[in-house]
Amino acid sequence: QVQLVESGGGLVQAGGSLRLSCAASGRTFSSYAMGWFRQAPGKERDLVATISWSGGFTSYAESVKGRFTISRDNAKNTIYLQMNSLEPSDTAVYYCNTPSKAIPWGQGTQVTVSA
Repeated sequence: QVQLVESGGGLVQAGGSLRLSCAASGRTFSSYAMGWFRQAPGKERDLVATISWSGGFTSYAESVKGRFTISRDNAKNTIYLQMNSLEPSDTAVYYCNTPSKAIPWGQGTQVTVSA
């Protein structure tokens, strides 16, 4: 069974940057499309970025387009989310999973953006 471990979150001022990582263990996920989700307090868990199994195709929610970049390193079984120009509205717990949410959720990583 695949296990997901997210890391890289923290507290940052508005306009700052963070790079999140999601490492998968237990089974290679190189053949799967993957995504980053986020959940703010009291809100649904939303998909914000996806990447194809090869990394050749990416898509983003409108709210993060132009600011976030998803990437992957299949040799390391890891996906990344580079977040630039962060805004207070980006504050949330960030999770990775397949777009269909097929893998048990990891613990997520908290991102807090101060004004």
